This record gives sequence, C-alpha cells and structure tokens, in this order.
Amino acid sequence: MNAVNGASSRTVLITGVGRGLGRALALELAKRGHTVIGCARTQDRLNSLQSDLPDPSDKHLLLNADVRSNSSIEELARIVMEKKGVPDIIVNNAGTINKNNKIWEVPEEDFDTVIDTNVKGVANMLRHFIPLMLTRNQGIIVNMSSGWGRSGAALVAPYCASKWAIEGLTRSVAKELPDGMAVIALNPGVIKTDMLESCFGDSAGLYQEPEAWALKAATMILNLTAADNGASLTV
Repeated sequence: MNAVNGASSRTVLITGVGRGLGRALALELAKRGHTVIGCARTQDRLNSLQSDLPDPSDKHLLLNADVRSNSSIEELARIVMEKKGVPDIIVNNAGTINKNNKIWEVPEEDFDTVIDTNVKGVANMLRHFIPLMLTRNQGIIVNMSSGWGRSGAALVAPYCASKWAIEGLTRSVAKELPDGMAVIALNPGVIKTDMLESCFGDSAGLYQEPEAWALKAATMILNLTAADNGASLTV
C-alpha cells in the first residue's frame, strides 16, 4: 500500500506512545498510511491509542513493554519480528524527567528512573533491534534528545545528563553502523507535554501542542536517509 504523497509505506516503531509526542507521532504517521508499531507501559493508554488509529486494527501493532527492562525489550523484538518483520524506522521516544530539584536534593530513585528510562532504555532498544536491521543493512534509528542535551539547566540536572548521554551515544553508535543505516539524535524543540508542565508549570501552555509538532516531525523523520548518520538535528 502506498502512503500519502506517493511515498512508499514504512513500518515505524515508536517507544512511549501512551501520551505526548509518541502518541501524536503515531497518529500522524498512521494517518499518512504508514504502519505503526508502538509500545508503552500502560495498557489503558495503548487501548486509547488503538481506538484512535485510523486504519483497521490489524494493520498496526501496539504492545505493552517497558524500555527500562532488557528482557521486556528482548520479548518486544521477538514479537515485532514475528508479526511485522524488521522496522524501517525506530523512534526511541520514551522518556521521563525528574521533578524540579537541585541535584543534591534529587532522591536516588528519581535519578535512577531518569537514567534507566532515558539512557538504558535506548541502549536496550539498540541492543535488540540493531542486529535485526543489520540483516538488511538498512534502517533509520531516531534517538529523541533535547535542547538540554546540548546545554545545561538548573533543577533538571538528571534529565540534562541523560540527554547529553543520548547525544554521545548516538555519535558513537553512528561510527559502528554499516553504510546504509543511520542513527540520529533529534531535539523535538519545546512542546506542551506533561514533562514540560513538570518543569515550566502553567507557562508550558504557551508552547505548541504535540499534534502541531507531529506534522513537522513526521515529515522530517520520514525524509531521513543514511546520509544523516550521526547527525544532531532539531525539528
């Protein structure tokens, strides 16, 4: 089946589709005729997304998985291969942020949750999906970064650290991939999400909605090629 604008239909795997940017991107890509594979930790949110997807329910694949768990992602990869084959594009979107706090006041468990989700979660995805993409010597991997992965900000040091890690991880992995594949760090920009409200409070409402962002982000992601390998880009 051809997607909108005559572009061929792609299979896109997105982590963290339960809400925010992941959900908006999944809906936009599905609307354009692409096949969406999505994962999230909350079944209710997956059910809600499923009911909003425009295509027959068997076209897309929504699965309960936790990027923080290596075994959960190993199982995700097995099911994806069995049901949909190797994804053309992977968007490592799942992420979280600490409550605003000076680093010495951030509880250990909060720091660990940010690192386990934002850094180890991406590593778990790379560990299990890059070998699948290598069999075809093609595939695009988008690691969601942040403006705070390229600068610093008070009260969100754990988050900044995690996104700086994504920038470095992406550049390093880019040197390990064969020609034909690419991994990119993508800063989505400042979008009105639950995470932004956590940092900015009411002023988060001044920023664009995820749905408006997804229009631009979907086009950008679909147009990435192997020539973009190692790039740090911004929507």
